Amino acid sequence: MKILFDTNIVLDLLMDRLPYSDAAVELFSKVEDGTIIGYLCGTTITTVFYLAAKTIGAARAREEIRKLLTLFEVAPVNRHVLESALVLDFNDFEDAVIHEAACHSGADVIVTRNQKDFKKSGISVYSSEEMAKILTSKSSEAAPC
Repeated sequence: MKILFDTNIVLDLLMDRLPYSDAAVELFSKVEDGTIIGYLCGTTITTVFYLAAKTIGAARAREEIRKLLTLFEVAPVNRHVLESALVLDFNDFEDAVIHEAACHSGADVIVTRNQKDFKKSGISVYSSEEMAKILTSKSSEAAPC
């Protein structure tokens, strides 16, 4: 399963924003062990770097970005993605870009804390808690007796 993680999920983990970080940690571990293929939008990488550099410094922010890039695939933001996002009826352009990057990268799901922002999504959208429960139930279904 290919899952694109919204910027807020990455920030939940990196900034240890409780109670949201627990589910984010669980999902990131599933990316790390290969259970799922994780994607981040190209804009997420730049936003995370910008915010991290302000709080932990540029050098440490670069380290965190390197870690993310070893773990996740990057859903590119190119002209086609941006033009597609422009015609979507989303309230927030950034969310439209994330949606289109997910679609153009073949993601099955978007995981976000702001599901209401993706009401008009063409692909499934879950909170990190919901996605963690779904993946847990799938792994228990596949477990032998």
